[in-house]
Amino acid sequence: MSALLDSFRDAFAGLRDAEAQQLGPGRREALEALLADGIPGPREEAWKYTPLRALERRSFAAPDPAPAAIDPALLAGIPAPRLVFVNGRHDAALSDLSGLPAGIEVQALSQVLVHGQPRDANFLLRRYEQRADLFARANAALAEDGAVVRLETGVAAGAPLHLVSVGTAQPGDRAWHLRHFIELHNDARLDIVEHQLAAGDHANLGTAVLHLHLGQRAIVRHARVQDEAARASLFARTDAVLARDARYQRIDLELGAALSRHELNVRLEGNGARLVANGVLLGDGRRHVDTRLGIEHIARDTGCELVWRGIGEGRSRVVFHGGIHIRPGADGTDAALSTKNLLLSADAEVDAQPVLVIDTDEVKAAHGATVGQLDANALFYLRSRGLPEAQARRLLTVAFCREPLMALEDDGLRQFLLARLDAALAKALTPGETA
Repeated sequence: MSALLDSFRDAFAGLRDAEAQQLGPGRREALEALLADGIPGPREEAWKYTPLRALERRSFAAPDPAPAAIDPALLAGIPAPRLVFVNGRHDAALSDLSGLPAGIEVQALSQVLVHGQPRDANFLLRRYEQRADLFARANAALAEDGAVVRLETGVAAGAPLHLVSVGTAQPGDRAWHLRHFIELHNDARLDIVEHQLAAGDHANLGTAVLHLHLGQRAIVRHARVQDEAARASLFARTDAVLARDARYQRIDLELGAALSRHELNVRLEGNGARLVANGVLLGDGRRHVDTRLGIEHIARDTGCELVWRGIGEGRSRVVFHGGIHIRPGADGTDAALSTKNLLLSADAEVDAQPVLVIDTDEVKAAHGATVGQLDANALFYLRSRGLPEAQARRLLTVAFCREPLMALEDDGLRQFLLARLDAALAKALTPGETA
């Protein structure tokens, strides 16, 4: 057995609340399936472009029981309401849930496991059947904290809910696991901002799984900024289910970590449901960035619009898999995927895989993928106007990456994300400052 799996088994033995809310059998089943199937290799399609050989030789200890101390200044600019998790542990002192309107329930999963009812945590019993679901299985077995959010019918949150995860340096490499559950009943509305931050340099491993259920006509706007430490490894997964006429809009910025992977799975199960999911993947230094979309159109007259941009700089590798499946009976579907990627270095690599499967008639669907370099004519034009080459290249790259953010209707959130993106690009594209 690999060192990675050994460390997962040891962490399970040390869980604080393994049996809480009658979850023990389900947790053990997830661990046993993980240990029996092992770690997927590069011959498996889902992991073909993201090998795990180096990671499986590493061991990770569980985080300390109490949240590690961090500088509160790291959270400057992240207002209430917010839930803060440090190395996978809820930090009540840094969290602030003031300002929530009536009809919204927000709790830390660790509180639900101790004080809640079994039905409040039954999402932890979801089974993952595939060997490729390695880190989802580890999360199912080991997660003890996260956010549990429920909105009653017709409730609208006035301010965004911020879910903040901070990785910190502790003696040795640590592994943390977060599990979030967000449920909106009919006609509810919520804005969510996920922050993955680093307090100092570390080489920890993190897994995060978020379940999102949207009732009829519910609306969610969701931004996620991944800016982990330069040596960290992060595996995230979002599973969303949309009922009739629900609307889900999200933007992902993948800016940090040495190895990161995010799987976004969305099922449009109700007629008229719609998804807009855009993102930017920034690869610099030796960073490996992997994003996989699995969009399933199940009901009639559903739609998805997917706009993604990738940057390969230094010796980085950017992987994007955009999968759209239009199921039988999903007539009237309107689906579009665009992934465009820039190679800024001869040593960088971009692997783009748009996949479109159509099992019904009367649909409108398109996908496209490009991988190329900066336009030589545009670069020449800017240099002819007196801009140095480095500045001209940076200007064109920034403009290329901004398009996915333009779909955001909230100007304040858009400006916040643009500032984070611009800062990351400035660092990545400045000689001597790449990760």
